[in-house]
Amino acid sequence: MLPITESQYKKRSFPWRSAAALFLFLGAIAGFSTGVSVSERPEVGSSSLLTHAYYSMTLFVMGGADLGTPQGGPLFARILVWLAYFGSPTLAAWALIEALLKALAPGSWQLRGLKDHIILVGAGELTLSYLRVLRRHNKKISVLVACRHSTEQSILDELEQGFGAIVVTGDITHEFFLRQMRVEYARKILLFADNSLRSYEAASILLDLVPGIGPRVVIHCDKLRFMRAMENTRVARTCETFNTYHLAASGLVRGQMLEHFRETKPKDVVVVAGFGRFGQSVLEQLQMHAVSELATVAIIEMDAHRRVRVAEEQMTFVGDYRREIYEGDISNPDVWDQLHREVQLEAENTVFVLGTGREEDNFRTALWLRRKYPESMIITRTSKESRFAVQEGRDHKIITVSISQLLEDNIPRNWLDTSH
Repeated sequence: MLPITESQYKKRSFPWRSAAALFLFLGAIAGFSTGVSVSERPEVGSSSLLTHAYYSMTLFVMGGADLGTPQGGPLFARILVWLAYFGSPTLAAWALIEALLKALAPGSWQLRGLKDHIILVGAGELTLSYLRVLRRHNKKISVLVACRHSTEQSILDELEQGFGAIVVTGDITHEFFLRQMRVEYARKILLFADNSLRSYEAASILLDLVPGIGPRVVIHCDKLRFMRAMENTRVARTCETFNTYHLAASGLVRGQMLEHFRETKPKDVVVVAGFGRFGQSVLEQLQMHAVSELATVAIIEMDAHRRVRVAEEQMTFVGDYRREIYEGDISNPDVWDQLHREVQLEAENTVFVLGTGREEDNFRTALWLRRKYPESMIITRTSKESRFAVQEGRDHKIITVSISQLLEDNIPRNWLDTSH
């Protein structure tokens, strides 16, 4: 396994191997430069700096076999040269042996004897977000990532070099492949692949393969409708299932909106602009945690009525708040004019959640709403964290949230708890 470091976005741990090589190289140069000579080439001690550097470099290859033993010069300088004599070839041999092992058996030698490790399936943004959080809590625990053969090399490099993960490729629905990953000894198995059905299939195989493994298995389901439909299956009852937008919306409601509701005395008006997975999750979390604070919820979406009907199939609308539905694009002024005529929006108890998948439209509309409704709370969503959006949002008193950051801030503690 490669040395474990933080991701490229975080501070990396100390590169001890490179530092050791540099110390040995500079130590040999310093020894030669202060008068240390060698028995087979006594002229080395009085040679130029470039000559000292050349002979210091050869120590990594030949270990001083053609130079003879160090002699003369100060005692400390001879010690430095002796250290380079022993350390340089040892370091070079270590790196060569490790490279050969990986070339001859890139997976098996690392998997043999693996215990108390975390298995991640999938190499998407969700996996990278989880690893960023995990490495902040534990830099040493072994991580095994299973991905597809088509995964980009840059992602593989980040997983291996950035997070110190062992990367294997294979089909997670094959029992032999699962056994190779030593699933019975894993502390946590997180199925983050982009195919929800295959994740449920893999979980079903795991339940048969290792009795009692269910509480250690976490399944990400990309489709809310599918996840809700699977609620009564054996896999869903035994394992932990979640949706990225569910987790992000829960963090947004509990971390941002509830405090605002408590600060405003009248019941609040919430405008959910965009009623896809994120918008539906926000409304579901509002009903769970703040339904008594709601006066009106207005939904804006291109095909709003169809999306609301689909949501009603799986999510029960509760509470006595007023619900208004507006079909149209958030970029269409007519939609906002109609909403303005029918719902009181000027007060400070109004919250706008701009959560469509079009980030530019979300942010542009947020700036327009801020000018029109200066007392309201405005939240705009991006997929990834944007420094530009955060800075401009701060200047205009707009809360900018990203799905990835909300996810990282709200990953359950038990997914990271690596204690027994």
